[in-house]
Amino acid sequence: MNRVPKNYRGIGHVTLGSDVLSLLDSVLMPDQLLGADVVASLRLLKHDDWYPIDTLLGPLERLGRVLGPSSLRRIGWSIFKLSHEAELKRGNPAARDVVYGIDGMYHHANRGKDIGGWQVVHFGPGEARLDKTTPHHCVVEEGILEAALRAIEVPAVVYQTACFRRGDDCCRFVITSHVTGPRWMGAG
Repeated sequence: MNRVPKNYRGIGHVTLGSDVLSLLDSVLMPDQLLGADVVASLRLLKHDDWYPIDTLLGPLERLGRVLGPSSLRRIGWSIFKLSHEAELKRGNPAARDVVYGIDGMYHHANRGKDIGGWQVVHFGPGEARLDKTTPHHCVVEEGILEAALRAIEVPAVVYQTACFRRGDDCCRFVITSHVTGPRWMGAG
């Protein structure tokens, strides 16, 4: 992929092996989709070691070319379940915690300088807007957000109104839900 979000430079950008391995575990027939040699080399990664971001982005880009959006979204669901769900469910989170916590989740699994992130642009009852300046595949990220909200029993629709892949400076995510009370807004 040649295009990246505005201001993303990715200096020393590394990601946790657990995210790469969860990607492999979320894909049916990874050998056929990514190639047996690629899968074999990725299976050697360790969950808690750090690897260059292209270790994850390369396979994601390949999957983006061969799979449709619904399959990519399901990969996001699976990645969240395998890598992040248990941590999220500790405590009693609301949608507010997911929306304001997605940047922390990203920076937990990614390190480097100028690696982008997530910014909450708007948060109100049943609606949120976020800007994403990470290089990760946007549709997979939609799936991750949907899965996070579903894990805390807040049904929501997640979609984009802007995307760096289409030439925008960043990706703009909109989240809507019929849930507007404490499960959405939080206790405070």
